Amino acid sequence: MYYFLSRPRRFGKSLFVDTLRVAFAGEKEWFKGLYLENYWDWDKHYPVISISFGRMGIRDSEELRTIQINLVNSFCEQFNLNIKGNYPYERFFNLIVAIFTKTGLPVVILIDEYDKPILDNLTKENVSEIRDQLSSFYSVLKDASPYLKFVFLTGVSRFSKTSIFSKLNNITDISLVEKYADICGITQNDLETIFEEHLKDVDLEKVKQWYDGYNFLGSQLYNPYDVLMFLWEKRYKPYWFETGTPTFLMELIKQKQYFLPKIENAEVADTQLVDFDLNKIELTVLLFQTGYLTIKSVFELGDHLYYSLKIPNTEVRLGLNDYLLNMFYNSGSDTNARSELYIRVYYAISQNRPQDLETAFTTFFASIPHDWYRNNDIAYYEGFFSSMFYAFFAAQGFNVIPEDTTNKGKIDLTILTNSGIFVFEFKMKTHPKDALEQIIEKNYHQKYLSPGKEIFLIGIEFDEEQKNISKFEWQKVG
Repeated sequence: MYYFLSRPRRFGKSLFVDTLRVAFAGEKEWFKGLYLENYWDWDKHYPVISISFGRMGIRDSEELRTIQINLVNSFCEQFNLNIKGNYPYERFFNLIVAIFTKTGLPVVILIDEYDKPILDNLTKENVSEIRDQLSSFYSVLKDASPYLKFVFLTGVSRFSKTSIFSKLNNITDISLVEKYADICGITQNDLETIFEEHLKDVDLEKVKQWYDGYNFLGSQLYNPYDVLMFLWEKRYKPYWFETGTPTFLMELIKQKQYFLPKIENAEVADTQLVDFDLNKIELTVLLFQTGYLTIKSVFELGDHLYYSLKIPNTEVRLGLNDYLLNMFYNSGSDTNARSELYIRVYYAISQNRPQDLETAFTTFFASIPHDWYRNNDIAYYEGFFSSMFYAFFAAQGFNVIPEDTTNKGKIDLTILTNSGIFVFEFKMKTHPKDALEQIIEKNYHQKYLSPGKEIFLIGIEFDEEQKNISKFEWQKVG
């Protein structure tokens, strides 16, 4: 039996792998009073090879080769074996056979974070070498099948050209199988029952908004790390996000000129989510696999299944957009400059003062280093500028609706507050159509006409040569 489970980091994969390890090793004392105590065959203690790449920072294929050999050697010492082989994959195969021969029992193989060496080097030129080194190591598992009892791998991504999937054709991917959907994570019932004594005076609805929302075709799930840290500190903070936003992901967002508002309305085919090709990186898929997007709904188009994705919760929305802004904003050693800019934008929206936005965003775009634009033409796309507006507003917790649909077309960006509605249209300077004029002409704001709220129509044009705002017009309605 070969199984694979994909989940974002700090979602309980390693704990689950360790649970399997002690169960197969026959350590019954860990399960007293738990389900497995009475529903597991404790008479057999299987030999277990448990490997984790989660805590290893691997920089190249040679370093990976050394680590693989050291891992195999450590199990040789554990089982008091002397094996032959010059290459890691040879020694790995011979290790499995030797353990089977010595114990007379099939071997359990558990590999946690199988893909971390690839992810750590995803934007580097040597990533293919690392992938191939891992491929040869994992491909052993197919030929070793007669000597194996159970194989379980975890990771963030399923790389389609890594041998564990391209050659091991009998592996079952349970990542998006409904009956395994809640295998990691914390459900609402888990939270309110297991942690009941820690929830006194806690606003459960706010906790839900901040940390709930992950979905793998089952229940809505909390990230376990967030729950534990929140119950320890009782403060609303981006605990999970701060443990290590993948640098490779942020670099890819820049390289691929990803249109940030697309995050809120992403749709992908089911075949895209289960395979990941290093030679054709789909950022939306990577955002899903790394936990920055999750499943909102499932729908069919003809014979094909599609997933509508969403940002899981407040923590991810604020953390992701704030991190992206930090990549662009260059305030030097003056850390107050960024805070002042954020405050200015926040009050401009919350106090219905659109006139204050022009200066704030002109300052922001002027702060982006010129070197950032070198060797790319991103400044010639209105998507870059509108992405920055989206990130600013989303990072401050406003209700932002990108590509807001109306009966006359799509609004580039809408912000809804308790007292105001802001309708944005973005254009490049060279565009023949005036931004504000288009909003008025198409009556984009009509869907929001209601008593008690002010509506502001804001048209913004960008100069691709100056890399800044060239025209900022606004008009109040009602």
